Formats: sequence, structure tokens, C-alpha cells
Amino acid sequence: MKQGGIGVGSASIVLVFAVLCLSVFSLITFVVAGNDKALVDTEAGLVTGYYEADAQAERIVADILEADGIPEEVRGIEVNTYWDFEADADITYFLYPISDQRSLFVSLAIRADSYDILSWRMYDTDDWTFDDSLDVWQGPSDMEFGDPGDVWAGLDFDDGDPMDGWAGLDFGDG
Repeated sequence: MKQGGIGVGSASIVLVFAVLCLSVFSLITFVVAGNDKALVDTEAGLVTGYYEADAQAERIVADILEADGIPEEVRGIEVNTYWDFEADADITYFLYPISDQRSLFVSLAIRADSYDILSWRMYDTDDWTFDDSLDVWQGPSDMEFGDPGDVWAGLDFDDGDPMDGWAGLDFGDG
């Protein structure tokens, strides 16, 4: 006589499926953790580079302000200057490299007795190229849907009262 219940074969299949699922989930977790670490390392390098460039830019600004006149080069960095008549100041600016793709852009307005920081920001120096490899839909053309001005053609807004043009429309409010 045959006895009922779950046999050894079906329990083995469930066990193999569970082990397979756990293995796949652990592999996915391992890959995601590796990608997260690479992203964090990249971000840490960018932040470290920014603050190193920031500290060097502070030193360059101090050297510019202490110099007799505005130098053309400070600490190996080219310094550019022009006179702005509206601001009544020398506008001095330079780029300090953070990485191969980014630089710190610093711009100062230097007067005889004071100075103002006009800009202190990260600037992408890498060449940017437009990617048009995907055929992206640009929206409807006038030939497909008609002239968008036709929507307003039946409304009269020319008499000065802005509500007169809406009089013929039913907004469903009663």
C-alpha cells in the first residue's frame, strides 16, 4: 500500500531551488556592493581634489593680494586680469586644476582698498560632445496636429474684459 505525503524528491527540488535563489541574490548583492564602492571612491577623489584645489586657490588669492601689482603667474598658475569700468576694479581670474576634467574657477574684483570674490566654482574643462546616436522623437509637427493657435480661435479677448472670451465654454460646474 502506498503512503501519502511529500516524497524525498520534491523536498530536494525545493532545497535546490532555495539554494539557487540565495546564490543568485548573494551574487547580485556582491556586484552592487562593488559598484557602490567604485562610486564612493570616485566621489571621494573628487571631493578630496576639490578641497586641495580650494586650499591652493586660497593661497594664490593671498599671494595676488599681497603682491605689488597683479602678477601674471602665481604658483605656476596663469592669472588673467582686465579693468572693469563699471565695477571700478581689476577683474582677476584663474583656473586651478582639480582633475583632468574639472578646474576651480576663481574670479576677484580687486580695488585699491578691498576685494570681492565674484566667482568660486567648479568648472568642467573637458570637451563636451553632443550625443545624437539615439533617434529621439522631437514632438508633434504642425502638419500632424494642426496649428496650435486654432484652440484659441473661437474666443474673443479683444474687448478688454478677460472673462468675456470664456462665456461660451462649458466647464461642467453646473
